[in-house]
Amino acid sequence: MRSRLLLFFALLTAGTSFGQDSLMFRKISDEIMLHSNCYNNLRVLCKRVGHRISGSPEAAKAVLWGEDAMKEAGADKVWLQAADVPYFYRGKESLELNIGGKYEYVQALSLGNSQGTGGKPLKAEIILVHNFDELKALPDEQVKGKIVFFDYRFRQDFIFTFQGYGDAVRYRGGGPSAAARKGAVGIIIRSMSTGEDDFPHTGGTHYNDSFAKVPAMALGNKTSDRLEKALAKEPVSAIMTSECHMMPKMVRSYNVIGEIKGTETPEQIITVGGHLDSWDVGEGATDDGAGCVQAIEIIRAMKALGMKPKCTIRAVLFMNEENGQKGGQAYADSAIAKNEQHVIAIESDAGGFSPRGIGLVMSDQQKNKIKSYKDLFLPYGVYDFSREEGGSDIEPIHDKKKVPLAGLIPDSQRYFDLHHTNNDTFEQVNHRELSLGAVVMAQLIYLVSEHGLN
Repeated sequence: MRSRLLLFFALLTAGTSFGQDSLMFRKISDEIMLHSNCYNNLRVLCKRVGHRISGSPEAAKAVLWGEDAMKEAGADKVWLQAADVPYFYRGKESLELNIGGKYEYVQALSLGNSQGTGGKPLKAEIILVHNFDELKALPDEQVKGKIVFFDYRFRQDFIFTFQGYGDAVRYRGGGPSAAARKGAVGIIIRSMSTGEDDFPHTGGTHYNDSFAKVPAMALGNKTSDRLEKALAKEPVSAIMTSECHMMPKMVRSYNVIGEIKGTETPEQIITVGGHLDSWDVGEGATDDGAGCVQAIEIIRAMKALGMKPKCTIRAVLFMNEENGQKGGQAYADSAIAKNEQHVIAIESDAGGFSPRGIGLVMSDQQKNKIKSYKDLFLPYGVYDFSREEGGSDIEPIHDKKKVPLAGLIPDSQRYFDLHHTNNDTFEQVNHRELSLGAVVMAQLIYLVSEHGLN
């Protein structure tokens, strides 16, 4: 009899808690969907600041914007956290292809962190390979003095497009040194793109110091198709010209942090954020202006609702995710130095599209606790809790302090149409989808603050 009574009261308590949580979910959703400042904040960031590579004057302007936006959102405390960051300078660049006996300029972008041609034209014949194995099989003398074209297509059979990106990005990251090892003087890559368009995608590359730092550029899919077809018929040469280089000195920059002090366990911190820097093309709207304005919106909404979270809620706009991760490192190092207790760190860095899931990097017990709330999230379009996804900026605090991570997973179908391109602009973002991402993260924060993870 006693055991039945205990079970009854346990079920009654669980049902009451579910009902209260469901009501709070609705309050959070109504506040953000009806009164969100996400879209306006993103407009200001994109149109008044624009793209903002770390170390640049635009990045410094973005820091000031972020500080003002946090204060306007009503954070109890706002501060800047120093991080010394690299500065990639693009300058002027061009690529000409000799197709059909005549040179013509094509759309191209130098890869981030790459070394250009010193502003002088580099003329060489192009040699096509589809993958690293094909390059490795070629005799060195066949590659020496040429520009290698890595014609590796983004796989369209991956429904979750980040899997396709993970598969293709190795050619951007490792292509220059792999080609230089065989004597190539430069590389061209087919962009990491799902788009049926001709926007080239930039993004970080890495050099092996044992080999020459050759210039590297990306083409959009349509120009890549043309080049592939031309090379099947006859030799094609290119003229690459680029002023890009890494600036010799690190630049002092900042993470922007705003927080709401917890009422019961203020020493326990829940971090939520996105990265403030972007590549130096487009406006950095989806990558990652969206994540930044969503984090700010969570502060605003909690204040507007009069919520009194048990834990301290901290919104962070990280600097230098794109080409160094210095902001994430600085945040983790500060947490260690201050012996801070972080309950969970959450990031939105996959675009401002409709949320579909929450990635979890934590123990199985903690995952199961969050998954037990899946019915609460389902009315908001969130159903996928199966992926181990966090975020680049919060990886350091996980690596160094074993802090559990969560990453917002929006619908991924259009992200790699826009990612790292001139087409990543404010106009590509839908206001409802953007706000709904903030809703879901605020709901997750509420649950963890109210009920814990263990």
